[in-house]
Amino acid sequence: MENIMLSVKDLKKYFNTSSGTLHAVDNVSFDIQKGTTLGVVGESGCGKSTLGRTVLHLLPATSGQIVFNGRDISKVSKRELHELRKEMQIIFQDPFSSIDPRMSVEQLIAEPLQIHKLARSKDEIRKKVHEVMDIVGLASRLANSYAHELDGGRRQRIGIGRAIILNPSFIVCDEPVSALDVSIQAQILNLMQDLQQERQLTYIFITHNLSVVKHISKDIMVMYLGCTVETCDAKELFKKQYHPYTKALISAIPRTNPDPNHKRILLKGELTSPIDPPDACRFAPRCNYACEECHRRAPALEEVEPGHFVACHRVREINGL
Repeated sequence: MENIMLSVKDLKKYFNTSSGTLHAVDNVSFDIQKGTTLGVVGESGCGKSTLGRTVLHLLPATSGQIVFNGRDISKVSKRELHELRKEMQIIFQDPFSSIDPRMSVEQLIAEPLQIHKLARSKDEIRKKVHEVMDIVGLASRLANSYAHELDGGRRQRIGIGRAIILNPSFIVCDEPVSALDVSIQAQILNLMQDLQQERQLTYIFITHNLSVVKHISKDIMVMYLGCTVETCDAKELFKKQYHPYTKALISAIPRTNPDPNHKRILLKGELTSPIDPPDACRFAPRCNYACEECHRRAPALEEVEPGHFVACHRVREINGL
């Protein structure tokens, strides 16, 4: 499809450990349309961040295919990867540890320009940096300030400035607001949505906060222990959830107007080890609906409704489909 910015197929990322092979990302596939956002959600340790970093080649993939703007970038040379960095960027979770404390705001935002030699003179660099600072909401008087002198919101604006100064078309947002106060979160989310509209940016937005991802995403992919368990349109997911894990996640969202009929779904049981996991449903030990087949064979993603995919052996039985 011409409108697809990023297409990932059967992506795997394994790590060798002293105890065995850790399956951080296992057979994950998805497409993202240009100018839209794919929200990736799940518990800590489910592989969300590893997925984003593997797509960007910050971590080498074990196997699978990554197609960016119609070009297969599954295997690229150092020179090709250097060029790709202009198009593909990342905003990290921690706005303090992800930036060099010895560099000023101006130096931090200018660094990508200098690495890629996209400015001819110091004056041109300074001009572009101050333009970006204005775009992301950093006052020019902060140009010579250092990260430890700024609050979390301003630090994250530096991270966003570094990401957009090369005019990329695709950005992985790795929990960019989780370390910020709630009031600051809203400001950063609004900034990112404004930038997306102005620049037609495509995002992967990684978070464990479903309330956040609901408002910024076109589509949502729910991950559990390295696997995709459910994916569909964002609005659709909050109306109808078919996977037992997704149902539990949605039930845990804090509500401003409590519904007396609402019941929180509490998950019990032991987590499946991600190290050399068995060929079975990884959610089965915590699932109230698990049957013998769930412990014997891993479910494949199945389209239960147009555009709504679920990986569950009993999805139709449980939901009356």
